[in-house]
Amino acid sequence: MAAIAIAVSFFVIIVAVAVTSGFRSAIREGVSQLTGEIRIAPRSSGGESVPMPRRLPSEEALLGLPGVQGLEPVVVRAGIVKQGETVHGVLVKGIPKMPDQVGHDGLPVSIPRRLSEITGLGVGDALTIYFIGEKVRVRKFTIGTVHQDLLELDDNLLVYARLEDLQRLNGWEADQVSCLDVRVAADLPREQVERLALGMSTLLLDSGHPEEEDLLVTTASASYPQVFDWLTLLDFNVVIILVLMTLVAGFNMVSGLLVMLLRNIGTIGTLKTLGMDNGATSRLFVAIGAKAVLKGMLVGNALALLFCWIQGTWHLIPLDPANYFVSWVPVHVNLLWMLGANAAAFLGILALLWLPSRVIARVDPAATVKAD
Repeated sequence: MAAIAIAVSFFVIIVAVAVTSGFRSAIREGVSQLTGEIRIAPRSSGGESVPMPRRLPSEEALLGLPGVQGLEPVVVRAGIVKQGETVHGVLVKGIPKMPDQVGHDGLPVSIPRRLSEITGLGVGDALTIYFIGEKVRVRKFTIGTVHQDLLELDDNLLVYARLEDLQRLNGWEADQVSCLDVRVAADLPREQVERLALGMSTLLLDSGHPEEEDLLVTTASASYPQVFDWLTLLDFNVVIILVLMTLVAGFNMVSGLLVMLLRNIGTIGTLKTLGMDNGATSRLFVAIGAKAVLKGMLVGNALALLFCWIQGTWHLIPLDPANYFVSWVPVHVNLLWMLGANAAAFLGILALLWLPSRVIARVDPAATVKAD
C-alpha cells in the first residue's frame, strides 16, 4: 500500500510539473505570436497606424545583443469579420512568411480554428474583412490554411496575412512597417527578457539617429501582465503540490516502515545480538524502504509520462479559454524540471524514513530473542 501511495504521489508531482511547464510554453508561444517576446514600435502609434522603417540603422547592434535571434517586420491592423449574422473582431498580422501557406489566387490568409468554427469557413473559402480607420476599407481574402490558435487573450482572433498585402492596404512603401517583433532564445528567462528590452531601449535612445529616438521597446509581460502574474501564481501552487505530495508519500512510507519494523522485532534483536549497532540496523531498514520508494517512483513516473503523451497528442482534457487562456490542458515534459522534482521528493521521503528508524534504538535484544 505504501508503494502504491508513493506511485500516486509521484504521478501527481510529475503531472503538475508537466502541466505548469506546458502552460508556460503555450502562453509564451501564444504571446510571441501576438506581439513577440519584445516589440519595437513608434511611441505614438501602438504599432498600428504610424509607419516606421523596416530596417533600423542600429539593426546590426540589436542583433548582436545576447539572446536576440532575429527581427521580424510586421504590419498590424484591427478588423471586423462579418459572415451572415456573425460579426467578430480580428487582428490581422502581416508577416514576411505565412505559416504553412497554401497557394491560392487573390489574397491568402491563415485563420485560427476558432474563427473557422464561428464563421463556418474553411480552406479555399472567401473571407471579407472590414478595416476601420479614417475610412472603412474592405478586402476580400482567400483562406489558405486554418491554424491552431494557442492563446485566447481577448476577443480579437489572430489572422495571418502577407506583409506586402497589408502594406498596400495602408498605402505604405515596401520599407515601411507597423513594428518589429524581436525573436529571442526560447529558454531565455522572463527576467533576462526584460533586461534585454531595457538594453535595446537604451541602445536606440543613445544611437544618435532621430528615427530611432521615438521608438518604444515593450515586452510581452508588460503588454499582458495579468497572464504572467497568473503563471507566477501557478508556479507557487505547484510548489505547494510538490511539498504536500512529498509529505503524503513520506508519511505513507513511514507507516509502512513502522509496520515492517514491528513485524521484524525478533530479527532486529538477533542482528543486535550478533553485533550490529543501531546505526547499521537503521540504515538496513532505510535501504529496504528506499527500494520501495524507487519502485513507486518508477511506476508513478511511467504513468505520468504516459498521461502526458496521451494528453499532448489528443487533448482529452479541455479548458475554458476565458479562465485559462488556452482551450485544453497543455503539457510539456521538461526533463530538467522532472529530474529535479523527482530528486527533491526522493530526498524528502528518505529524510522522513529516518524517523521510524529510531524505534530500533528501543529494541532490547534480551527481551526479543528467545530460544526455541
